[in-house]
Amino acid sequence: MNDKINIAFKQLESWIDHNGFVGFDPYDIKANKFVLQITKLGYQSRVAEIFREILFEMFILFPNSSRKLFAIKPKANAKGIAILATSYFELFKLTHEKVYFDKAQSCLYWLENNFTKTTDGIGWGYPFDWQTKILVPAFTPNGIVTTAAGEIYWNFYKHTNESQYLQRCDDICNFLASLPKDILSNHKLCFSYTPLFRNHVHNLNLFVAEFLIKTGKETGNSKWIELGLKAVNYSISYQLGDGSFDYDGPPEIQRNFRDNYHTGFVLRMLFSIFKLTNDEKVLTSLNRCYKHYVNNFFIDKTIPKFRPETLYRIDIHSCSESIFCLNQLSELFPEGKEIANNVLLWTINNLQDKSGYFYHGIFKSRFGFTFKSKIPYLRWGQAWMLRAFSEYFKMYNSVEKK
Repeated sequence: MNDKINIAFKQLESWIDHNGFVGFDPYDIKANKFVLQITKLGYQSRVAEIFREILFEMFILFPNSSRKLFAIKPKANAKGIAILATSYFELFKLTHEKVYFDKAQSCLYWLENNFTKTTDGIGWGYPFDWQTKILVPAFTPNGIVTTAAGEIYWNFYKHTNESQYLQRCDDICNFLASLPKDILSNHKLCFSYTPLFRNHVHNLNLFVAEFLIKTGKETGNSKWIELGLKAVNYSISYQLGDGSFDYDGPPEIQRNFRDNYHTGFVLRMLFSIFKLTNDEKVLTSLNRCYKHYVNNFFIDKTIPKFRPETLYRIDIHSCSESIFCLNQLSELFPEGKEIANNVLLWTINNLQDKSGYFYHGIFKSRFGFTFKSKIPYLRWGQAWMLRAFSEYFKMYNSVEKK
């Protein structure tokens, strides 16, 4: 065990213990009414778009001052708490220390008391409004946050075999299956991000597919399995020639937007779906995407690039997902463990504050200079880094006892 990694983990764990569940988020300030109006106008006017991007850069340059100016308060975020829960649960399975089980259970209790009940099931959303094609109100349940929450219920069910946890997975699947779907053929469909509108996003589509398939297999629900497999067919069929996945899928306008952490999400879901189905076409897709990922998203197998064509931003989300994804997939691609280890050490050396938390990242300004954004985002950075550590320890089967 690398002492530096173990010390960094303990420092992060201590910071989270002291901080608690509430924190700032990269998107919380964008929920301010003035900012939302500018964001909306940016979809309609080039001048407004330029002003929006300058404003957003100011938020990155001066993250704490901006939040004071706009009176943004730290909040509990269901996705961050769900990721913490899964991290603690993995650490419990590895160490058998009750303190980690208790922490995971505390997160689970919070999720149990903060879901949104829909006409079809239950889900979780973000604690702030966010602007996309339309304004999505705070706490509107969506597939990404809901599958993250579903993971801890699934883990508790597999550990305890208690039906109450599987029932919650059932409730979650009822919501996921009710999301708007674009049915392109008898064999392909794409799930939408929220109940409010239809869109096509590969990582979301595969997160929903994976949860439906595994819960459907466990409960004998062939409808969920069928829906999940059709969603998998959709995303695989639109994989790009170089093995990558654009963020959006057809018929959305293709933006040629491929980034590190969304590619990692796709890889992890394809890996899990392959293990669930043993489908060779999923494995082929996984192999092609993995090759593109390791060949295009890292400098010297160490620094995670945000996009293939540019280094910056070096985002903590890219760092944590790289470590998590490459360690998890090392079962099939053992060479990825070296890259994951390099990224972890680089992230500790370059992005961890002496108090234990991890910075937002290293950015390049439109004016040409680079800078570190040192705000401690809980959901975006700390929760995901704890998850990255837990997967690292799982792969090396080692973590020091308290």
